Amino acid sequence: MKKTYHLCLSAGDEVMFRDQEDYNRGFNCFALALYKTGSTGLVESFMATHTHQMVQTSAPKDFMWHFRQPYSMYFNHKYQRRGKLGENMHFTMEIVGYHHMLAAMSYVLRNALHHGVVPIPYAYPHCSVNAIFSREMGKFHDERHLARRYYSRYLGRRAEFPDNYLMAESGLFLRETVLDIPQVENLFVSPRAFNYYMSRKSSEEWEAEQKKDGNSESPVNLKAIENGVRIHDLDRMLIFENGKSDYTKISDMELCTELDSVARTRYGRHSVYQLSEKEKQQIAMELYRNRHIGEAQIRRCLVLCK
Repeated sequence: MKKTYHLCLSAGDEVMFRDQEDYNRGFNCFALALYKTGSTGLVESFMATHTHQMVQTSAPKDFMWHFRQPYSMYFNHKYQRRGKLGENMHFTMEIVGYHHMLAAMSYVLRNALHHGVVPIPYAYPHCSVNAIFSREMGKFHDERHLARRYYSRYLGRRAEFPDNYLMAESGLFLRETVLDIPQVENLFVSPRAFNYYMSRKSSEEWEAEQKKDGNSESPVNLKAIENGVRIHDLDRMLIFENGKSDYTKISDMELCTELDSVARTRYGRHSVYQLSEKEKQQIAMELYRNRHIGEAQIRRCLVLCK
């Protein structure tokens, strides 16, 4: 019997998605894992260092393995990295009740807001927020589809997927063909209500509202959703929720792309993973002194040991 889960895989102090190709492959691995395990995807958000996924499945551990294992193989091959990608254990939380569902989906879709990446959820491209009520909200982004004979370029030759999965020319499965968007829209009821939840502030009132579900489950809140993610503390994420962040700063993806290019052009290495600690320290000092990039961001993008 399928149950609804919030699943979170964190890489701790390491970046999991270093460029656009990585984000695309990450979502494609998620889509293939859904099909492989007979699971249903509701909403998701792929951040640089972690993922949030809401899935209806009878086998959450099996689903997560089928997502994590092929993505790790792709990542390790691309960057000539070794070992398991991500922390040993992923976080799993069963979601029970209508109001708990609304809260969990809202927090997943607003994840980039809570990490200070964007001022509003709709500005973040690596999640499903813009696939929900897209037509009703005026988001007419009809992408040209890639011919199916080219799908293997972005999936691997042995990938199995259903006929309804369509891929954009960018190599990304279209979210509206992978996720159960009609179910999500039915839960939120209307575009106006959905927009309300995307801008709703965390509060005791929101937690109390979940008691209407009449179960003994703890309320879904920001602390529960971010359990196991170390990049920001709760107080800071609540500040970000109010739109108070520096949105002009370089993103992890931009910095990682730049650093991998430096590794190739300056040092003749495949990626930052082949740089010595001394070479990484040299680059880190340049970034800190000349461009005033924060130490934490430099360390995770350079994979620099503490």
